[in-house]
Amino acid sequence: MTGEREHVAPPRRSGSAAPADIKDVLWKAADKLRGSMDAAEYKHFVLGLVFLKYVSDAFAERRDEIAAELAADGIEGSAAERLLDDPDSYMSEGVFYVPEPSRYDKVAARAKTSPGGMTVGEVIDNAMVAIEKKNPDLEGVLPKIFNRTEVDQRRLGELIDLIGRIGFREQAKKARDLLGETYEYFLERFAKAEGKRGGEFYTPASVVKLLVAVLEPRPGERVYDPACGSGGMFVQAEKFIESHGGRAFDISVFGQELNQNTWRLAKMNLAIHGIGANLGSEWGDTFHDDRHPDLRADVVLANPPFNISDWGGELLGMDPRWKYGVPPVGNANFAWLQHMASKLSPRGRAGIVLANGSMSSKQSGEGDIRRSMVEADLVSCMIALPPQLFRSTQIPACLWFLARDKGPARGQVLFIDARDMGVMENRTERMLTDEEIAEIAGTYHAWRGTSKDLYVDDAGFCYSADLDDIKQNDYILTPGRYVGAAASEEDSEPTAHKIVRLTQDLLSYFEESANLEAIVREQTRMVRGG
Repeated sequence: MTGEREHVAPPRRSGSAAPADIKDVLWKAADKLRGSMDAAEYKHFVLGLVFLKYVSDAFAERRDEIAAELAADGIEGSAAERLLDDPDSYMSEGVFYVPEPSRYDKVAARAKTSPGGMTVGEVIDNAMVAIEKKNPDLEGVLPKIFNRTEVDQRRLGELIDLIGRIGFREQAKKARDLLGETYEYFLERFAKAEGKRGGEFYTPASVVKLLVAVLEPRPGERVYDPACGSGGMFVQAEKFIESHGGRAFDISVFGQELNQNTWRLAKMNLAIHGIGANLGSEWGDTFHDDRHPDLRADVVLANPPFNISDWGGELLGMDPRWKYGVPPVGNANFAWLQHMASKLSPRGRAGIVLANGSMSSKQSGEGDIRRSMVEADLVSCMIALPPQLFRSTQIPACLWFLARDKGPARGQVLFIDARDMGVMENRTERMLTDEEIAEIAGTYHAWRGTSKDLYVDDAGFCYSADLDDIKQNDYILTPGRYVGAAASEEDSEPTAHKIVRLTQDLLSYFEESANLEAIVREQTRMVRGG
């Protein structure tokens, strides 16, 4: 783990195996509607049509399989037709049943002929409604927005043609795999196009991979995300399990999402990936309308919104979730942490993305809550992240890892300073490489005793602190306080990279200074009031 780290960007890894030309064509398809809509709006149109293409192609694949099975058994004629049109023959294999008028080729043909004077949008909306009626799991999920007056019906027709010309069934992969990768790619591109608003439904892939690599969800476990966005955490958990010989349905998935449209994106995303998920009967507020009140999860993954002040904390003063202290009304960070802690099973573990201020803030009782969590031996690991990972915010971020059972690492907290890691994807965005993710996760598992590697403190990168160490630092959990500085004979850090790192340090100091100023002002006010 020691030595100089290379910061030259490696060859671009797409993160998906979908052929580049398919993804490029689909992205051009999005631009067909971009002329009259912003990114927040047009993603629902394009992703809705991608989903329609997916369910149609997956249905056709399954229909071909059934036909081959019937032919092999000598079943033909009307008996074969009945079985080919039996919804159970599809749903039993995790495939949605698509009524004939809703199949993509039929929709495309009807959009050209305008039967009964229907608009293109009416044809698509009707197809979506028919699919929902045949598939209860999709009820209220699919977009029925294509016939709005502001939608350019000519462009919509071109969009249908463009997506329809892509031969998903002609690719080597099954429709589900290819469309799942395409859907993920689109979510990422839309998040970038939306900028700050994109962070409401998308977490950068390298951050999600790191969370999953540290937590290592296993077959048979319950996975929970209380702010699930478009479901990316669940998709990565599924990929991790499959890469270790498991299957998508080997985990139980539970989630909740506040935004109605984002909840629908998540339902479609998970459906495409074949992940059966309980996201509640509809969207809802996790703090005030918990859709899974009795859940005890083995793995909790979340990237909740940073520093939200309007979360309604004044209505939850006596909530049983606040085991370690009542979180301040003006900031939900410690409400999120305690909500997730309350969901952990006896051997449960959690990984949460939060603003750096959560590691050091003492205002409004946050320091006391943090101390209580540390003294309860709930905090497992703290990771300081590099800057510019999140397009949606410039607030420095960190990862909290919690564990009910820390095994041989009881009484210890692992601190990892990853601020110098990552490579620039472009002028403004950074990503963690697969090698860096493996290094961080490997360090954690060596420390935790869940790998064959021996853990050793590495100056400037990682340090295992006991409770006395943390107490001496007044329960501030900023990794830089513990890991120290790496030994170096000369300063070989590029100037541009140093400026970014020092700027992040300065912002962290400003934030800590503001926290201390708030404490002094509050104490002064109390003295004056007394």
